[in-house]
Amino acid sequence: MFLIESFKTASSLIVHLDAELMGIILLSLKVSGSALIIATLLGLPLAAFLGFKRFPLKGICITALHTFMGLPPVVVGLFVYLLLSRSGPLGFLALLYTPSAMIIAQSILALPIVASLSYSAIVGIDPIITQASKTLGATPYQVSVTIIREARFGIMSGVIAAFGRVMAEVGAILIVGGNIAGFTRVMTTTIALETDKGNFDLALALGIILLTISMVINTFLHVVQKKGVTGTNR
Repeated sequence: MFLIESFKTASSLIVHLDAELMGIILLSLKVSGSALIIATLLGLPLAAFLGFKRFPLKGICITALHTFMGLPPVVVGLFVYLLLSRSGPLGFLALLYTPSAMIIAQSILALPIVASLSYSAIVGIDPIITQASKTLGATPYQVSVTIIREARFGIMSGVIAAFGRVMAEVGAILIVGGNIAGFTRVMTTTIALETDKGNFDLALALGIILLTISMVINTFLHVVQKKGVTGTNR
């Protein structure tokens, strides 16, 4: 009975677009979206550099990049906290316990995912495409563009996977954001807090929204991967 009533109240909050609920959702999308844009702008050039260039210690760099995909969020949160704290090297920026600090933490978590999966997509392109481009007189830049175009579905999969990771993240942003009501409180941190307080209505409403977003992300990822496989088999 308690569970049914909680679902009813949570559904009511969603249907009536509760102001607090909407504010938390919009902040979550803003923080995670901004982090994803930063990670993509940095990760794609890094992936292209690793994919097209040969240099000493390249293997170590690639191994490190793959390893960083599994970075513990609380460790990232601690690292960013130490950087942005008053006694830290970037303390003068006064970014701790702000959405900007949360964006920085999530960008660090998303960057290795975007870069690593994009790199895998680039090096996974059939060498025949590269050879054909060179045979037709393409410049190195044109060859690179052609390969990236062919790897676009794999790159998109990496970006989508990174977005799913940061949307569900709680540890790092809780440390650097402080979970301040109306300022740095996002869906995951609010669910944790409201559950501890016994306010299951808001927590459940946010859980439903977060689960829906996760389903949309995974469905989109499945479609992109399916298109990539179809395009490869042509």
